Amino acid sequence: MHDSQPPRDTPEQPHADAGRGSDTGHGPDTGHGPDTGRGSDTARTSAGGAVPRAGGGVMGRLTSTVDRLSRELTRAQAQADGRALVELAKGIIVERLGVSPAEAGRQLDSLAEQSKLSVLELAADLVNQASHDRIAELAREFVAGAGEPSVGFRLRSAEAGMLGASDVQAVAQSVLEHALRPLGAQAVAIWAANSDQSLTLVGWAGFADEQEAVRWRHVPPGVPVPARRALTDRAPVAYESLAAAGLPSIGQREFSGGRLAVPAGAGGRITGVLEICWPGALPARSQSLQRQFEALAELCATALDSRPASGGAAGNGDVDPQTADLLELVHGLHDPCLVLRPELDAVGRAGDYLIDHLNPSFEDFAGRPRSAIVGARLLEAYPLAAEPGGLFEKVEHVLATGESFRSPRMDLAALVDGVPLTTRARVSISRHGTRVVVIWRPEDGAAHVAGLLQHAQRLGRIGGFEENLHTGEIAWNETLFDLHGLPSHADPIPLERLPAHAHPDDEHTIGRFLRTLLHHQRAASTAFRLQRADGIARHIRVVAEPVLDADGRIAAVRGAYQDVSAQHWTEVALAATRDQLAHSEQQAAERNRLALQLQHAIMPPSRGPLDLHDLRVAVRYRPAEKDHLVGGDWYDALALPSGQVLLCVGDVAGHGIEAATGMVALRNALRGLAATGAGPGQLLSWLNTVTHHLTDNVTATTICALYEPRTRALRWARAGHLPPLLLRDGRAGELPTVAGILLGAIDQADYEEGEIQLRPGDTLMMYTDGLIERRDRSLEESLDDLLTTAGDADGLTELDRRLDHLLRYSSSDTDDDTCLIGITVR
Repeated sequence: MHDSQPPRDTPEQPHADAGRGSDTGHGPDTGHGPDTGRGSDTARTSAGGAVPRAGGGVMGRLTSTVDRLSRELTRAQAQADGRALVELAKGIIVERLGVSPAEAGRQLDSLAEQSKLSVLELAADLVNQASHDRIAELAREFVAGAGEPSVGFRLRSAEAGMLGASDVQAVAQSVLEHALRPLGAQAVAIWAANSDQSLTLVGWAGFADEQEAVRWRHVPPGVPVPARRALTDRAPVAYESLAAAGLPSIGQREFSGGRLAVPAGAGGRITGVLEICWPGALPARSQSLQRQFEALAELCATALDSRPASGGAAGNGDVDPQTADLLELVHGLHDPCLVLRPELDAVGRAGDYLIDHLNPSFEDFAGRPRSAIVGARLLEAYPLAAEPGGLFEKVEHVLATGESFRSPRMDLAALVDGVPLTTRARVSISRHGTRVVVIWRPEDGAAHVAGLLQHAQRLGRIGGFEENLHTGEIAWNETLFDLHGLPSHADPIPLERLPAHAHPDDEHTIGRFLRTLLHHQRAASTAFRLQRADGIARHIRVVAEPVLDADGRIAAVRGAYQDVSAQHWTEVALAATRDQLAHSEQQAAERNRLALQLQHAIMPPSRGPLDLHDLRVAVRYRPAEKDHLVGGDWYDALALPSGQVLLCVGDVAGHGIEAATGMVALRNALRGLAATGAGPGQLLSWLNTVTHHLTDNVTATTICALYEPRTRALRWARAGHLPPLLLRDGRAGELPTVAGILLGAIDQADYEEGEIQLRPGDTLMMYTDGLIERRDRSLEESLDDLLTTAGDADGLTELDRRLDHLLRYSSSDTDDDTCLIGITVR
């Protein structure tokens, strides 16, 4: 094919035979070409309508002429699109082979004959191989998958038609004829997305009714059309039946079948929507087909960015201003403004935004210089903007949809030296071409801060003043009048008269304050007692500083008075409380010392072995670690006049001096009662009566045992106490439990007795609960541990070492005092 020849294979046959309408593409495809020799009663006009044929008259000839001219115009458009695609292929051959345009045309003809393809198909293949765009990728996928080989040809033909189109209307016509009619679509609409969330119809093709585009030239915000849904979701939206979906849209009466709305955008921006109409059901859904529609939408987005809308329907569609105009606009704004340029990643998404420009009014709310902000990325300058719902997310939404963002109160945050700084501002974000403009107006904090200061002065009882020493003019705030007990219309009191209003004892203090302030010209502070006119004395703290003029001489004094009366009386009360607490602590320490001395006087912490007839008795007493826990544990081992031996151990409830005195009373009472010769059960019964009636709310547990040396019999009774242990033949066990309530609980009680025959070598252990009690286990578990420890000690020959072993390895953790008696039969 030579340079001057038309392409020998153009798209006119497939399209003309498919029944194209006029050059504007109105009217659905009927499957029959506009054959004027069919003898039908009507003929199609250029608008796709029908007019009566006038037989063989002038009207009929005129109608035939219009049909012929329409077909010729359509053929010419197809040839022009084909020539554009062929010229692109010839340019590729010229660039790669270095030949002339005429030689490139001959090379293209020769290659087409050898590959048995049409020149147009070969041209589309060459462009696809040389390109690295979405269309080329789709073409390669279809060839690799043995798909439809004409996909790349159809998309390249649509692109070529777009390159030669003068406006978006012509782009819509090219997309429909070259790419969508082969897929069964009959009409197409291209919508432009406006910043006010409205939609503008900027291109259409395939609709028979000329007025349909006029009626739909503008869709206000909030109208639920398919294009609005695709723009909101930022994803393609498909409807199997527009009538069943119940949504309004262009051509809803003519094409009530399937609808597909695909967002049209590039570089992270959605500038419009491509809406495709089918008379019946949608074609079978597939990923490859979906990618074709996305590629067509991207072509439409390119057209929206570079071509004007159709004059008849676009109305006042948005046209992106040039960058210079945008900068001139933001320079006139009085609020801080940032111009952001999206930085696109490999897939065309905005990963971050470069702060391209700052207007003269910009001041960083974090106090950083402009040079630290301009040229930085948004997430570098304001990393906290990446928080969910933050500034970055809003900018991303505005860039993608074109929908402006307004917020009367939004929190802005910056990170400076690891410290987050925040402010609240009125924020406005809008898209202008490929740029995003962010305007913020920090809240005017002057009135708010003034209100906070007033509340702080009120709560802190602080009054400010300023006194001009040259003119004598004095300024007080309302709080200062209240502190002095003066009405607001009274004359303020100058500093030189302050001693006359102070307590006489504080005159020297105020004199030093005034000399430092006025003579030495240094800031000073002091506290004094203010004598008000109403007779009330207030404790005041005053702080002031000199104000120097240009010559370094003092011109004024400013400062503040604070009423610290409440603080003063609190300190006085606190000092009295401290004194009282120290006195109470001293008394408690004295009581504990006396209780400990009383306890140690009666029961030394350790007592060497004591021989009583054939018994060897040893005692260990372990006091509590804390002095205030001095308890009422006691023991006794005494030879009675009857020849028996009294063995007992007990524990008075509580701690301190009361427990110690109760222990002494019970121990001495039991000694006196034992002289009667009564048995252990009777002794505890009498001791319970003494405890209940003759002591002040004392309760106690005890074990009382009487040993008969002649028979080695041991009789014993218990009042709520733990049973003794018996070590015999290398084993440790408890004595049988006998019933008995603790002492002092009721006025009269009976106590059961137990009796056991001891043998030479037996060892009896009597103890208080401080030896075994633990917070983290039951009493039964503690007793089992004690039996194990006592069994281990049976191998020791000396009684003292056995007792020390039990104390050392006891598992108690309650910090209670412990009393332990060991009795060995010789």
